[in-house]
Formats: sequence, structure tokens, C-alpha cells
Amino acid sequence: MPRESSAARSLRAREIAARLKATYPDAHCELVFSTPLELLVATILSAQCTDRQVNIVTANLFLKYRSAADYAAAPLGQLESDIRRIGLFRSKARNIKAACASLVARHGGNVPASMEALVQLAGVGRKTANVVLGNAFQMASGFVVDTHVQRLAARLRLSSAKTPEKIEQDLMRLFPAEEWNLASHWLIWHGRRRCMARNPDCTSCELRGACPSAKPAPAGS
Repeated sequence: MPRESSAARSLRAREIAARLKATYPDAHCELVFSTPLELLVATILSAQCTDRQVNIVTANLFLKYRSAADYAAAPLGQLESDIRRIGLFRSKARNIKAACASLVARHGGNVPASMEALVQLAGVGRKTANVVLGNAFQMASGFVVDTHVQRLAARLRLSSAKTPEKIEQDLMRLFPAEEWNLASHWLIWHGRRRCMARNPDCTSCELRGACPSAKPAPAGS
């Protein structure tokens, strides 16, 4: 197969974006939150865990802990117990407690609206920071690259990179900044609903014709 030019890949990315926008006009962050702090905590909890499971836990967690100071002051064992049904709950409890202690000490208890400040918090990398900035502050800071986006970027041949950081840079070049947040949601929704890891539904896929990895249509279809 001939190597795709940058111009052709950019054109195909625009076609993919248009199709995903039409397919998922209501795409949004599926973590339930009402404040930047709630989204920060939920996103830390979401690592290697489904949004549905996180939302079950945070329904009670957010009633109990109202501020960064509440998390910082909580006994670690109690916080672990409160999120016990989440995978990696011990390390996540430590990170949430430490991150919130930093918010109290350095930011007046508020979640900062900058990438530089967010990635200094325990348990927060670029992905978590992009989620918070894009959804709590509506800032185009970058492209959220979770497992779904990483998988689709490869299948759609939008990036051949292997690390989330490099994949993010490739996607940021292909999509305009004003679409970074929504495009992340479009790809995540498509990964959850159509382009699953094990059995992608290529036959019914809205991206058929724009996806180089699509399985051939069944004979006679």
C-alpha cells in the first residue's frame, strides 16, 4: 500500500471528523461532575476503570467531600474505604489526598486552570489535565488520549506513534484547536460504541470508506 501523504491524511481526518460529528452530536464527557474539583477527582479515579463504575462511586463521594480541604483532611484509610470498589483504590486515594493537599497549600483550594500547574499535582498527567481543562474550563489545551483514542488513532492511521504524548501531538496537527475537546469525545464514544477493542463493528461503522483498517464487507452485502 502506498504511503499516505500528509495532505491526504489531513483531508481524511476532516472526513472522519465530519462523520463522527454527525454520528455523535451530543458527545460529552461521561464522568458526572458539577465542579472542577469533582472532575479532577473523577478523572483520577477513572484510570483503568469505566466511567460508569466511577460515577457509581462518586455519587456518594461528592456528597461526603465538598472541598479540597475535605479530601486533604480525610484519614487515608477512610478515603480508601470510600473508593474501595474502584481498581487501584489505594494508590488513587493517596493521589487524591496529596493532590488536594497541594490545592489547599498552593492554590487556595481551587483547581488551577493551567496545564503547568495541574501536572504538578499527584496522580495528574497530561491526559487528566486535558480532561479537566477541556471540560471544566472549556480550554483547548490538547487532545485527550485514553485507551480508546490510542486504539482508534492507530486503526484510522491518524498516528503511528506508540506513546500517548506523541499520538496527542499527531492528532493536534490533524484537528483544529477548537475541535480538540469534541474530537476527543467523538473518538472515545466511537471506541465505546462501535470500534471496540476485540470485535469492532466494521459492517455498521459510520467511518467505513474512511478507515484503512475496516474489515471487508460480508459477501452479498
